[in-house]
Amino acid sequence: MPDAAALERALRAAGLRVTRPRLAVLDAVHAHPHVDTETLIGAARDRVGAVSHQAVYDVLRVLTDTGLVRRIQPQGSVARYEARVGDNHHHLVCRSCGSIVDVDCATGVAPCLTPSDEGGFVIDEAEVVYWGRCPSCAAGPLPDSPAHPPAERGRP
Repeated sequence: MPDAAALERALRAAGLRVTRPRLAVLDAVHAHPHVDTETLIGAARDRVGAVSHQAVYDVLRVLTDTGLVRRIQPQGSVARYEARVGDNHHHLVCRSCGSIVDVDCATGVAPCLTPSDEGGFVIDEAEVVYWGRCPSCAAGPLPDSPAHPPAERGRP
């Protein structure tokens, strides 16, 4: 995890002013991969005291727009943020507990996957989400949920 000086250099290299809220949010994203906004707000407040929800949302937008942070939002999940950027990695998402884990590109360099018909697009990235159950959840029973409907019993 980068120290405060490295975070300051990263902000400056992206053409951003170094502010306490930016440092706090960027540090929290590095400390907690795949973190949601509410957790980031709490972490930023722990680091700098009072900071508004809107300030954190504004910081996240700027950090995402400049490429210092990546925003992901697996289906059915709130937006999450990570500091691992620029390498076209993918994610494993647990259907039971919602944990998210990074997984390296499946076939090499970006875009990793080639569609059957590019339709004239020049493709530079592929976003893949693998769904399943993490080791902890896989050790237990299948949950009854829309993602895993119970087997139909007694149907004529």
